[in-house]
Amino acid sequence: MIELLAALSASAAGGLRIALPLLLIGILQSESLWSRFPVLSRFPQPLVVGVLVSWSLFELFASKKLLGQRILLVVQLVFSPLVGAILAMGIAQITLVEQKGMPAFLVWIIGVVGGLLALVLQLVQAGWFYRLRGLPVWVIFLQDVLCVCLVLFAFDAPRQGGLIALLLLWLAIRSSKDWYNWYVEQGPRRKSRQNKSDQD
Repeated sequence: MIELLAALSASAAGGLRIALPLLLIGILQSESLWSRFPVLSRFPQPLVVGVLVSWSLFELFASKKLLGQRILLVVQLVFSPLVGAILAMGIAQITLVEQKGMPAFLVWIIGVVGGLLALVLQLVQAGWFYRLRGLPVWVIFLQDVLCVCLVLFAFDAPRQGGLIALLLLWLAIRSSKDWYNWYVEQGPRRKSRQNKSDQD
């Protein structure tokens, strides 16, 4: 159970950022780097380090501008499920398989769950981005800090990290309902404005 919470904590970090959590995990696993993580282990390590460092810097600095947020939004929507799955499967490989000898198919199930969690978090962020026409800077800083904390919790405090991930999922579901209700309310207003413009 604790191992599953650790995987959820890591995948939730992938729902906030895509390169930063992978880079942090590579730093924490300094000896083996990403050798236990799917996909990343198939590429030369210097290439992986270069790509992750470059994109992490872009995430940290470009996210403070509106244009950067738009670019990151598109990229994160596409890659967040993959990154969430990679993070969840990597943590599962380290904990479940090596420590308890669990079957490999459980790792794939955890990967699917982690990918879906990352996608849900990213979709809700996209909804609020379009509603607010850009996320405030303090929200971006909060995302960065929370992403780092979730990665650290995945290794050092998996119970707390998993609970934070579940809390983020609950907040995402609640906020998605609020965002949907707001969108539905905008429908009649758009029609009334359109009717007024047609009458004019």
